[in-house]
Amino acid sequence: MSTAPRTLQFRAFTTTSDDPRSGNPAGVVLHAETLTDADMLAIAGELGHSETAFLTAVTPNSARIRYFTPRAEIAFCGHATIASGVALARNGAEGVVDLTTNAGVVPVAVRPDGATLTAVATTVAPLPDAVLGELLDALRLSSTDLDPALPPAFLSGGNPHPLVPVRDGVLARLDHDGDAVLRLQDREGWDGTIAVVHRVDATRFVSRHPFPRGGVREDPATGSAAAALGAYLRDGGHVAVPAVLTVEQGAETGHPSRITVEVPATGRIRVSGTVEELAGPGLRPTA
Repeated sequence: MSTAPRTLQFRAFTTTSDDPRSGNPAGVVLHAETLTDADMLAIAGELGHSETAFLTAVTPNSARIRYFTPRAEIAFCGHATIASGVALARNGAEGVVDLTTNAGVVPVAVRPDGATLTAVATTVAPLPDAVLGELLDALRLSSTDLDPALPPAFLSGGNPHPLVPVRDGVLARLDHDGDAVLRLQDREGWDGTIAVVHRVDATRFVSRHPFPRGGVREDPATGSAAAALGAYLRDGGHVAVPAVLTVEQGAETGHPSRITVEVPATGRIRVSGTVEELAGPGLRPTA
């Protein structure tokens, strides 16, 4: 006899436990075996978060996981993975759970109040000048807003993320053209956010992430982009490794978030965050 699908809602990458708005909301649906793709898309739209994770074939140390925005399925989502780790821990999982995503297997160290994921490998490539020019226009920025020490890049690891490092003061006035960003994301197949990042010091970063392709104007916390940022900094020699980075995001959305990124000298990047339940005392049926 199959188990009915059940839904949890969390805030992942919270800053403090007493801030009810911190972190990025995500849905987590357990026992999703009976759901069709259309069902998953409908549930993601109903919940209205940037991503909802759907888990099947759950064992004590593994599961299959898929991610849907309100618009479409995507290969990976960092904050929904962190939320899923907490959902599994609260339902008996311990230690490391291997989650099979469309982007590859992602080991997740689970606990009831947070999780650590080991990201898939990230590739780093230059952004073509023509595409960068279009992207800056869509962001309503110019080349003078760019950080001369950190070149723009295209990062692919789990999700594709154009990376736009900017000077101090630029993030505060970022007011992107959502329709123009969406057209560019749709044309280029960028399922991930646009990572607009400012380096505060050697290991602290603040960022904003336009994400109209995900059905939201701006994403409050983006774990996949944070992992890709760590790989970019290491590959370019922009950070002394091993390093632990802090990425702050989401303040402008009303959902301040904090992501911790472990960058080893070699190997895969690890991303950690704390989690709070968003609504309800526990699991509830989706229908």
